[in-house]
Amino acid sequence: MATNDTVIWTLMIVVLVVFISQSCVRGESQVPCFFIFGDSLADNGNNNHLKTPAKANYLPYGIDFPKGPTGRFTNGRTFVDIIAELLGFENPIPCFATTRRSKDMVRGLNYASGSAGLRDETGTHMGANVNLNKQLLNHKATVKHIASVMGHKQSSNKCYLNKCLYSVGMGSNDYMNNYFQPKFYPTSTKYTPEQYATLLIKQYSRQIKTLYMYGARKVALVGLGQVGCAPYSISTGTNGSACVDKMNDAVQFFNEKLKSLVDQLNTNLTDAKFIYVNTYGMSGSSADRTTTGLKVSDVNCCPVNEIGQCVPSAAPCKNRSEHMFWDLFHPTEMANLVTARRAYNSSNPSDTYPMNIGHLAKLRL
Repeated sequence: MATNDTVIWTLMIVVLVVFISQSCVRGESQVPCFFIFGDSLADNGNNNHLKTPAKANYLPYGIDFPKGPTGRFTNGRTFVDIIAELLGFENPIPCFATTRRSKDMVRGLNYASGSAGLRDETGTHMGANVNLNKQLLNHKATVKHIASVMGHKQSSNKCYLNKCLYSVGMGSNDYMNNYFQPKFYPTSTKYTPEQYATLLIKQYSRQIKTLYMYGARKVALVGLGQVGCAPYSISTGTNGSACVDKMNDAVQFFNEKLKSLVDQLNTNLTDAKFIYVNTYGMSGSSADRTTTGLKVSDVNCCPVNEIGQCVPSAAPCKNRSEHMFWDLFHPTEMANLVTARRAYNSSNPSDTYPMNIGHLAKLRL
């Protein structure tokens, strides 16, 4: 005779299978689930319990977010939070570190980790982080869990995971917290900027193909922004330029190769679609930023400590909707809003290539 626990567990599985099956046919959101891989630009709490100062679970971080400080490195919503809203999700995608309920997992998870990079060693001088290889292992565990709920792997992948959207935005720390930190890492003495970009993209290609192997078929690869224009970079000296040109030039090598990688992936993996999101171009010139209301592009909004993050409980600027940067590294919610809307809606191929995120989400493969 079945125990009460067995009956309850069986009913939970039946309900979850029905939920997933219905989501494949008609979901409230444009995709049944949204999986996010990234660094501090997307982190929503995965670093909170790690041994690292790279965490943002205190005020004034989250001052404009409904739930307050959660681990997001900004005053409000992140780029991926806004993308999730545009996709029709009622709630933000939860972080992997604290999510245990199956019904939350099947809607998607956020694996992003502050200071993390494509390379395993990136950012480790600051302490622990979850690099992309570890994020992929975490996703593998998630896929296995969903497959066990569905009953067999083929059903979960074909009906569900293949229809989900995947956002991957990595690489900034491989420059900011690796290549341009010669005190801790030897990469800048071993490789020219172009050689380093080639090295990163080769590794990235293998990592994205691993994600494909786990069932990803709709993937947005988010390029690197103008890291040389971050207040931290400017504070190191610009030699008379508005930004640190050598840093921007280095990430442009990466972005160009990333766009080429998108072409290669689309040619070789014909049952999937990959797009490139040009956040570097979306950052624009100072004139472009002024038209969006982001009048202050070179000064942080919150008072910062020695590592460039907000001082706990310090009062931030009041005109934060006019600021592009929240602390020395991370954009404000307003800057995220401008970029996310453009990435989702833009018809300009220089913004999103070969299509925008909205079109990718609706695409039938």
